[in-house]
Amino acid sequence: MSSGNVERFAPSPTGLLHLGHAFSALTAGRAAEGGRFLLRIEDIDTTRSRPEFEAAICEDLAWLGLSWEEPVWRQSERLEHYRAAVDRLTAMGLTFACTCTRGDIKAALSAPQEGAPVHGPDGLVYPGICRDAGHPAEGAAIRLHMDRAIAHLGGDAAVRRLTFTELDEGDRGERGDIALDPELLRHGIGDIVLARRDIGTSYHVAVVIDDAAQGVTHVTRGRDLFPATPIHRLLQALLGLSVPFYRHHRLIRDEAGKRLAKRDDARAIRTYREAGWTQEDVMRAIGIEPCDRASS
Repeated sequence: MSSGNVERFAPSPTGLLHLGHAFSALTAGRAAEGGRFLLRIEDIDTTRSRPEFEAAICEDLAWLGLSWEEPVWRQSERLEHYRAAVDRLTAMGLTFACTCTRGDIKAALSAPQEGAPVHGPDGLVYPGICRDAGHPAEGAAIRLHMDRAIAHLGGDAAVRRLTFTELDEGDRGERGDIALDPELLRHGIGDIVLARRDIGTSYHVAVVIDDAAQGVTHVTRGRDLFPATPIHRLLQALLGLSVPFYRHHRLIRDEAGKRLAKRDDARAIRTYREAGWTQEDVMRAIGIEPCDRASS
C-alpha cells in the first residue's frame, strides 16, 4: 500500500451505515495506512440529514477499528465555497438558470421527436429546455451548459486528452488511464445541475471542491459512482482543481443480487452489532480479511 495516500470516507447522514459502507470505509482506511484517513460528512441534503445518524456513523466506524483526523468536515458548513465555484462557472459563461420540474423534463422527453429518454448519472438526461430561456438565477436551479464547457476547454479533441487514473480494488496497481468522451458528456450526461434551487449546490460541485481543498490523493468509492467520475474530471478541469486517483470497488449485494441501500436496515452495521457480531464477523461477511490475518 502507498504510504502517502490521503483517503476519505464521505457518507451522508441520512440513515444507518450498512455492510456496503463498511466495505468502502475499510477499503479506504486500509489504503490510507501510513498516510491520512479523513471522514467527511456529506450533509448538503438538509431535509434528510439527521444528527443522530451522524453520531451513529462515527460510532459504527470506530467500532470497526477506524480512526480519522479531526476536525471532521461537514458540507453544510462549507456552502459558501460551493457557491463561489458555481459563481465562477457562471462568470465564465458556462451555466444557465433552469426552472424545469421533473414533470417538465419527463413531458419533454416523452415527445416523439425526442426519441427514447436517456438515463445518466443524475437520472434522465436534461433535454435543454431552459438553455436559451434567460431565466434569472434567483429561485432557479443552475445547470452546466455542456456544449459551452467542452468548447471552453478547447473542443472535443482537448476534452479527449483529459483523463483520470483508475486503480484496482486492492491498490495493487493501475487499471489504466480513462479518457473523457465528449459525446458521452453531451448525450449521456448532459447539462447537469450544479446548484439545486433549495441548497445552492450539488453533490458534484461539493465533492470536487472538498477533495481538492482537503488534498485527497485517492478517492475510494463504489462502482455505482463510476458514471459520475467523468463529471468530476470535467469540473476539475474547468475549475483548475487537482485530480486524485480513483478506485471504484465492487458493491456489496443481498441474496437476490440487489445493491444494499440505507433503507435496508436488516443489513445495517448497527443491526449486526446488536445481534452479537464482532468486527471480524463483519469483515468476513464482506470479504475482507481481518487485520491479523491480512498482515500475516
